[in-house]
Amino acid sequence: MNNDQHTSSQRQNRTKEHLKQALIELIKEKGYHSVTVKNIVDYAAYNRSTFYIHYTDKIELAEDLLVSMLQGLEASVGKPYTPGHKIYTAKLNAPSFNIVSYIYQNRDFFALINYDDTLPGLHTQFPQTILKIYKEQFIFETINNIPVNMDYFKHYTAYGFYGLLQNWIQNGFKVTQEEFIQEVIDLTKTHIHSIKYIGNY
Repeated sequence: MNNDQHTSSQRQNRTKEHLKQALIELIKEKGYHSVTVKNIVDYAAYNRSTFYIHYTDKIELAEDLLVSMLQGLEASVGKPYTPGHKIYTAKLNAPSFNIVSYIYQNRDFFALINYDDTLPGLHTQFPQTILKIYKEQFIFETINNIPVNMDYFKHYTAYGFYGLLQNWIQNGFKVTQEEFIQEVIDLTKTHIHSIKYIGNY
């Protein structure tokens, strides 16, 4: 890729980010179904033709926004872990929860769960992504190795974590990341003995 191409792809990415940001703000203002392409380009100060270079319609923009944010969520999880290493929950610390920092850094986007007429698929795909992370990236050991149906256990813990996240987001992130993570760690210790990160294979 030569420099011109590189600059042009950076510019395209920036344009897409602006369009996504406009969609987020407009959903909060008027609800997803009321938002038009015209609203989006007016808000982002682009013209329609610029929009159509990147997306065929609002639906495609919405899908790109959802997919890119949830892929980012999946990718953020493994940063603090070494694949194959077992971590005892008694020793868990804040950096183990990079996922929480990712959500906080992108809180503009994740606050969209507070709205009824919101980004299509967000309410189902956000918790499903957490479940997918638990299923694909981690091996859990229960306290005292109590035998459980691990599939059920992962559903239970993933949706429990999602419930806590939802509460944090709905309360406008009032509790600091550190306090929130500490609460999650305290709860995790009640039923998980160790966590092994297996990464994305």
